[in-house]
Amino acid sequence: MSLADVKYLPEAPAHDPEIEAINDEAFGPGRFVLAAYKIREAGGHERSLSFVAVDGELVVASVRMTRIAAGAGRALMLGPLAVRPAFKNLGIGRRLVAIALEAAARAGAPAVMLVGDEPYYGPLGFKRIPRGQISMPRPVDLDRLLSHEIAPGAVARLLGEVCHADQARVADPTAAMA
Repeated sequence: MSLADVKYLPEAPAHDPEIEAINDEAFGPGRFVLAAYKIREAGGHERSLSFVAVDGELVVASVRMTRIAAGAGRALMLGPLAVRPAFKNLGIGRRLVAIALEAAARAGAPAVMLVGDEPYYGPLGFKRIPRGQISMPRPVDLDRLLSHEIAPGAVARLLGEVCHADQARVADPTAAMA
């Protein structure tokens, strides 16, 4: 396998079984109790903003984006990002994040947030969300709540508990991605 052989594609329904297998291998059954998973299970992810890396016909990595809300703020939540063990440390995950961020910006998303490690995501443009600004529906290390701001001031509008955007109570439904 050469990195030149790896292709990056928009996620398609046919990729679902392999994505599930990669996530199972990367995170195990414990992922079902995580805060981010609870948000994701409340509604679907944005397939048009989710991507896979393939080597031939084999899906080797994936990243998904989910619409979220917190207070008056709206954003996308990146994750899970998972790479098959044999393909780790080659830059595939970082490339998928970059592709997803570019797609989010083109789609008009104001920000992208995630639960992850700052040493990995920091060089990709993510910064810690100030402690206490947002909370998650299940316990999470607050130092792992990171954001990438696309529209100025968008992260500051994320306040309170994060939920799937489909579950948000907003007076103006057109604000879902504003």
